[in-house]
Amino acid sequence: MKYYEKRGLREVRVLENLNTMINETNDQTLPKCEQVMHDDLNEALKRLQAANQRIFRLQQREQEERKLQTDMLMAGEKQRLAHWEVFMKDQHNKRAEVDEEHRKAMERLKEQYAEMEKDLAKYSSF
Repeated sequence: MKYYEKRGLREVRVLENLNTMINETNDQTLPKCEQVMHDDLNEALKRLQAANQRIFRLQQREQEERKLQTDMLMAGEKQRLAHWEVFMKDQHNKRAEVDEEHRKAMERLKEQYAEMEKDLAKYSSF
């Protein structure tokens, strides 16, 4: 009977040790783990928020730079169009001048040929 009593006592001690371990785990280890996990998650959240803010600032800078480039391109395009208009007006004016010079030259030539015909007519009547 002693063997069973010893075995029973051993089992009771094992159960008591298990009960103590379970109580220690519930009272100390689990709260510690929860606190560590909570602290780590808070730290991870802070880092993610900081990274998110940096990304947001980078995106803002990129959008501002794109807008600046677009504005510069638009200003350059407007300037080129203004220069083109001035160039085309200048070309139109030069063409008008050349046409006028050509018209005057043609009139002078007509007058010259008319004079030459008169002179020729004088000489042919002899």
